[in-house]
Amino acid sequence: MTLLSSLQPVPVGAPETWGARHAHDPTVVRDDDGTYYMFSTDAVANCGEIPAGVHVRTSPDLVEWAYCGTALDGVPAPAFAWSGAKGLWAPEVVRWPVPAGQTRWHMYYSASTFGSNTSAIGLAVAPTPSGPWTDQGLVVRTKAGRDTQNAIDAAVTFDSDGLPWLTYGSFFSGIHTLRLDAVTGHPVKEGSLGTCIARRPSSVDRAIEGAFVQYRGSSDKYILFASYDSLFNTYNVRVAIADAMTGPYRDATGAEMTDAETAPHMVGTKILGSYRFDGDTAWLAPGHNSILTVPTHDGEDQFMVHHVRFVEDPSQHVVQLRRVFFTAGGWPVVSPQPYAGPASERLDAPVPVSGTWRVLRFDPSSTDLVEAAPTSVHDDAAATSAGQPRQVRLAVGESVLDAVVFGSWDFSRNRRALSFSGIGADGVVYSGTQGA
Repeated sequence: MTLLSSLQPVPVGAPETWGARHAHDPTVVRDDDGTYYMFSTDAVANCGEIPAGVHVRTSPDLVEWAYCGTALDGVPAPAFAWSGAKGLWAPEVVRWPVPAGQTRWHMYYSASTFGSNTSAIGLAVAPTPSGPWTDQGLVVRTKAGRDTQNAIDAAVTFDSDGLPWLTYGSFFSGIHTLRLDAVTGHPVKEGSLGTCIARRPSSVDRAIEGAFVQYRGSSDKYILFASYDSLFNTYNVRVAIADAMTGPYRDATGAEMTDAETAPHMVGTKILGSYRFDGDTAWLAPGHNSILTVPTHDGEDQFMVHHVRFVEDPSQHVVQLRRVFFTAGGWPVVSPQPYAGPASERLDAPVPVSGTWRVLRFDPSSTDLVEAAPTSVHDDAAATSAGQPRQVRLAVGESVLDAVVFGSWDFSRNRRALSFSGIGADGVVYSGTQGA
């Protein structure tokens, strides 16, 4: 099979050959007919002429993707007049609540230029993800010299009462969130720039962006995902949890995401960064994620959707999806292996969990690429698994983890294998795949 993890840097080529390559800042939704739609930034590596208007791809299975054009015909006039943007960035697409018998989708797009906070978030609407999309004008605007916020990287969350919120921000004064009107999709308070829920100090260039807040009904908690550092080479994904949409969001050590006094890389629980398994591609700077929730016959599956770069040519990028699981302690963790379809996660027979694994340790203080290392993993329950996700306590080297064990496709060995992800008492996340 042709899988996202098996891709290598290649020349740009015609759009019909792109697949998931060249997608950046992605979000994925599922239409009623089962088709998946990916929306992403107007970006193509090493290409002078880039189609503008939000790139769209479709997939029947979340594995094979086909580029099918842009949602809009270029940059809408109000967005261009405000920002001078030549393309649209980081679209967020959500199904909007409407009366029975109707369907409506909202797309929040960003318009800006690199390094500036003269930016805007606009809104377009459509009856289906395939369109047609109609621009509704600007929702949030910021201006250099006037505002400290930066109106890009929108994400929508429906809170515990079903009310919509818009979270946004990139560098500058951090991540902010504000209430949206449940009918119009515009801010409840016109001109509001919202409440700051995460920020970083100037010593690291205030590098935080690409935030996404997920409301988890089973725990009545809000999960903040955000990307730290440079999108070009050091991106990494951090998480924190809150009891309310407006925070405070705290990481696994209790640090608040608005804390600008603590060492900047020690705030936010790091769940994914640059890594390599022996024999596989080295993946650089994963980040700017969204979360896709897919209903199943017995619950739901959740996926982190993000882009990642190639160490061999960091100018090129591709989208990956990976499973999201929650530990017994309520922390989100992600698979160390990209998603390759449900059949790739079912082992032929149960195997013991204990043994030698190739393990990644995501040190929050470092942005270096992590090499998987052979490590002893022990499950006190002496359990076996055929791949069904299961919360466990694992001894990994000298650390005891609140973890989840699950099936995956081991790209470095081209086989099905158990994987795990978990978090230690010190807040450090480990992920691994079975086999020496």
